[in-house]
Amino acid sequence: MKVRHKRLAFIIVGLAGLAVAIGLIANAFNQNLVFFFSPSDVQANQAPVNRDFRLGGLVEEGSLKREDDGLTVHFIVTDYAHTIPVTFTGILPDLFREGQGVVAQGKLNENGVFMAKEVLAKHDESYMPPEVQDALDKAKQSASASVVKDSQ
Repeated sequence: MKVRHKRLAFIIVGLAGLAVAIGLIANAFNQNLVFFFSPSDVQANQAPVNRDFRLGGLVEEGSLKREDDGLTVHFIVTDYAHTIPVTFTGILPDLFREGQGVVAQGKLNENGVFMAKEVLAKHDESYMPPEVQDALDKAKQSASASVVKDSQ
């Protein structure tokens, strides 16, 4: 084999290896990508089916129920326009409480209940995740627009 052919073969093998590596990285990235949705987005069937996603909003006042095992809790996440029931088994963050912002990661079951694997609460009184704040603002605007339409 000539030197020229060896060099060409080396380049082709190198490019093929690079393509395989990029494909594997892209696949791993796609599988670990978790999107954020508000309760309104979930009600509009925009959330993925059979795949983890993040649900964010406020914990509805009076909705927190604890089971006798001490670890399982049920609560409702709202964006003022729609609500989604959530079930979580585990230890909740210290700052978790009703009326506060929350982001839960998990998936919807066949009954429309969000089965959370992880629950995150806001870390101080003035902070709200930007995605949650945007979703709440959109829901308030659409709720106030529908009230204006109904009153006319």
